[in-house]
Amino acid sequence: MEWIKIFDSGDEARAQVSHVKLLKITVNGQKICLTLVDNQFRAFSDRCPHNGESLSKGKINYLGEVICPWHGYRYNTQTGQCSEGTGLLDVFPLRDSAEGVFIAI
Repeated sequence: MEWIKIFDSGDEARAQVSHVKLLKITVNGQKICLTLVDNQFRAFSDRCPHNGESLSKGKINYLGEVICPWHGYRYNTQTGQCSEGTGLLDVFPLRDSAEGVFIAI
């Protein structure tokens, strides 16, 4: 596992990512979706395991789940578990420190 800096600061990250504004980034060739839930950054694969739709085009609901824009499947942004039981997202650890925001790949 390698820690890679994705933002120079938490403030920079919060300017681009929020609970209503999903952000797609590519790190080491992997498309990753970022969001903010309960003031915690979350990172998970941008690809819905059901049909491959980009989850960054979706929304975050009041439970902190990302909703796939294609069929409405809901995924827990912390565990990756699908509420309908039809797949699992890869989730990535994040670290927000004085040196910046890092993701573990």
